[in-house]
Parts: sequence; C-alpha cells; structure tokens
Amino acid sequence: MTASPVFHRYVALGDSFTEGVGDPDPSRPNGLRGWADRVAEVLATRTDDFGYANLAIRGRKLDAILDEQIEPAVAMRPDLVTIYAGANDILRPKVDLDDLVARYGEAVGRLTATGARVVVWTAVDPVGAPVIGTMRGRFAIYNELVREMADVHGATLLDYWRLREYADNRLWDEDRMHMSWRGHTRMAIAVLDVLGVPHDLVSEPMSKAAFVPKNERRDANLAWAKEHALPWVERRIRGTSSGDAVTAKRPSLGPI
Repeated sequence: MTASPVFHRYVALGDSFTEGVGDPDPSRPNGLRGWADRVAEVLATRTDDFGYANLAIRGRKLDAILDEQIEPAVAMRPDLVTIYAGANDILRPKVDLDDLVARYGEAVGRLTATGARVVVWTAVDPVGAPVIGTMRGRFAIYNELVREMADVHGATLLDYWRLREYADNRLWDEDRMHMSWRGHTRMAIAVLDVLGVPHDLVSEPMSKAAFVPKNERRDANLAWAKEHALPWVERRIRGTSSGDAVTAKRPSLGPI
C-alpha cells in the first residue's frame, strides 16, 4: 500500500481563485480564507515543519502571474505548488489560446523541474452562466491545451470542467464569478483527493434548490448586471484591475 504524501513547503500561485475571493474571513490576510488555506490547514497537521505561502492576487492575467510569482516560488524550494492561471486572459475579447498555454507550459515546466509536485486546473464549464456562457467553446479549447500541458510537464491535473456540482449556484458567490465558501470547501476537498492526502473535510449537504419564478430570476439578473457585471466591464475599458492595490496575502513561507 502506498503511503499518503507529506508536504513541508506549499506555495500557491494564481489569481482570485487561489487568493480566496468569495470566501471572506476578516481574521485572515486580505480578509479571505479560500480553498488554498483549507488545504494548507490539513497539510500542516501532517508534519511539524510545515510552511505555506500564497502569492495569488485577484485580477492577475497570465503574464503578470508568471513575471511576479514564478521565481519567488522557486526560491522558496517548495515540494508542493498549485497554480491556476489564464482564466482572466480567456475572458478578454481576443486571446491566442495556443500561445497563452505555451507560455503557461514553460512556467509549469520550470516548476516541475524543481522536483515539486505541481497541481494545475482546467477551467470550469461555463454552460448556462450569464455572459461567459457564450465563451464555452473557448473554455473547452483552453482546457484541452491545459490537459496536454499537464501531460507534457508531468503536472497533476485537477479537471475543474468535470466537477459537475459547480453547476449549482450555491457554490458561487453573489458576483457569479468567484466561488462561495461552499465552493472553496468543495475545491479544497478536490485538491486533497487528487493529491492522495487523507482529510476530514466534507461538503455541507444541500437540499434541492428551490424553484425561483421567472420574474424573480429576471430581477436578480438585472441587479447582478448593475452591481457586478457593469463594474467589471468598466474596469476592462479603463485598463484597471480589482487587484491593482492588492498585495499577496502570504508572501513568504510560514505557519498557518
């Protein structure tokens, strides 16, 4: 029987997905918890010398993640790295997916060459989602390229596209772009499972979603567009990001 792995130095890289946006906790750096913190909490129970760093910053596109986070991560000599990148690029009006994932792959190769276990993700299936649901074909192409990238560089793949429970709106924050605390908990379970690390995390049971009348759905969609979609579009037009004034929540290895 193969022993479950023990990790001593875990570095999380990426954007809002990994920073923990959608899972608020005022007691934590940046006021967020998120799936990566939950994973780190479990890993910390398995060794006395565990360190965790989280360099992810919301709004970061691929090039910024590669430029700002890869070398600092390598310098920490991690034995576990998680990296989720490219989602903010996919949402732009124009993107060369082949070039995007080629650059992503070079960085993943740099990380796996250190001997660290590296976990990467496909993107979620946006079917039925407002606005981004129209980009489902683009997401699917990106995902197939990422699957190939993981094979080439020996990374561990977590296939977000196939986690069908994320079709439930309750796993998403009110902005419909980031996971809720339920979604972050479910993702932490998926990460620990793909690593083969035993844990006691469970997804909170949810009753069948209640029926919402058409007029209430319309009103909710209009409110969402005003409060979340339009500000997001305005930031794209201005060339600004929600993470422009944000720093990494855990810039160096330390206990959690």
